[in-house]
Amino acid sequence: MVTLSELQLKDVILIEDGRRLGNISDLEINPVTGKIESIILMVREKKGNFFSKADEIVIDWNQIVRIGSDVILVRDEKSPLLLTNGHKNG
Repeated sequence: MVTLSELQLKDVILIEDGRRLGNISDLEINPVTGKIESIILMVREKKGNFFSKADEIVIDWNQIVRIGSDVILVRDEKSPLLLTNGHKNG
């Protein structure tokens, strides 16, 4: 079994181009089944200041290719859904 704190230490990497997306900040869990539906990454603009609001990237659990000892590899089958200020776009 893997804990959330262990997952948070792993870098999330996009398998198509090797780009680092960030680290897991939270999980979305189905309240009925108890299964993880998606992982949530916090993304802070590099140009922003310390007080700027971070955006979120939500990646569906089925986009995860492999969870390794140091990284989590994800596929970009439908592009991670970028959320701003906690509200879904579109």
